[in-house]
Amino acid sequence: MSSPVSWQDPAAVALMLDELETWAVVGLSDDPSRTAYQIAALLQSRGKRIVPVHPRSPVVLGEQGYATLAEVPFPVDVVDVFRRSDAAGRFVDEAVAIGAKGVWLQLGVVDTEAFERARAAGVPMVMDTCPAIEWRRRGE
Repeated sequence: MSSPVSWQDPAAVALMLDELETWAVVGLSDDPSRTAYQIAALLQSRGKRIVPVHPRSPVVLGEQGYATLAEVPFPVDVVDVFRRSDAAGRFVDEAVAIGAKGVWLQLGVVDTEAFERARAAGVPMVMDTCPAIEWRRRGE
């Protein structure tokens, strides 16, 4: 029996943090007290372009929002999901469908079946962690 693949594979983390630029943040609203807002601001401060994906599609941190991933009119590199575990899988599937190069499920968000679907589609995915944690872990 083989050991399970790490949900925070260092190569997948490095790809997304170091090489991929455009991050669609699912669940990002214009409420600065929410974790999604704070992490989106961190991503921007690290040079990433953020794309808010929220049913109300507000402008957040100066970036136009979209109601769904399919409505984003330009390529998205990473889909970063701030939704409960039981709601996350559909966004993983949508990320694969739009050709995202990576999927990130935030701290506490776990969907092992969606993880396997993304891997089977050749899309790197990490889950149950946060870019802030991973940058800190790397001493950045």
